[in-house]
Amino acid sequence: MTRTNAEDIPWTQQNSPQGKYGLARRSLSIAAGGQKDIGTWAGGHPFDLEIQRIPAGKLNFPFHEHTAQWEAYYILSGSGAVRTPKGQENIKAGDYLVFPPGEAHQLINYGTEDLTFFVIADQPQADVIHYPDSGKWMTKPHRKAFEMQEVEYFKGEE
Repeated sequence: MTRTNAEDIPWTQQNSPQGKYGLARRSLSIAAGGQKDIGTWAGGHPFDLEIQRIPAGKLNFPFHEHTAQWEAYYILSGSGAVRTPKGQENIKAGDYLVFPPGEAHQLINYGTEDLTFFVIADQPQADVIHYPDSGKWMTKPHRKAFEMQEVEYFKGEE
């Protein structure tokens, strides 16, 4: 057994350069010996568990969808909205949200207090994240973002 206490884990801040996106996180999985984006296939844990909080007026991440990873959110306190391809829905403490691969999502804090929640994600061996608003892509575990341009299949091969 591995044991850790959330109160012993410092909050790590993450903000975008212009401040539209912002959150603080406590990675329970890493504190318990896991590795970021590394599953059992490379000696990590089968899932990642974090406590995250979004300050009032901020968004957690750009609107995105995973090709392989599942994510679940359990709202602990605060209120806000979840954005999906169907639009926005209000969320509040006690709500449980599950996003399968291919379903774009984003959390927004429209409230006056922090929106705090658990994030549980499985750890596929590889994942490609698509950002529909900007057209960007990112690969995990490499954590490299790029823009894609379609080319002919055999271009550069012969």
